[in-house]
Amino acid sequence: MMRLNRWGHTARRAVQALGQIIYGATIYEMVRDLHKERGRLQQMFVVAVFGDLLGVPILPPYYTLRLLPYIVPDIEGWKVSLLRERDLTELCDQEIT
Repeated sequence: MMRLNRWGHTARRAVQALGQIIYGATIYEMVRDLHKERGRLQQMFVVAVFGDLLGVPILPPYYTLRLLPYIVPDIEGWKVSLLRERDLTELCDQEIT
């Protein structure tokens, strides 16, 4: 009984590892790029709506105040990511096609 249970656990781990290998070989890079693109689009949205926090008035404050409760948890991380100094290697991360 114990050997069968141990064999089942080993088989499950092997199948899981094989699944992760296939995922990494097929779509991992695409998923990573989509996450990066989502982050960039979110930053553009936040700049358009809450740019006045950095001194870029784009939308009237009324709309900013209506959307403020949804964005409050992300404001600190957003400020850090926008004001962070970028280096040359981040620009080279893009693939040339």
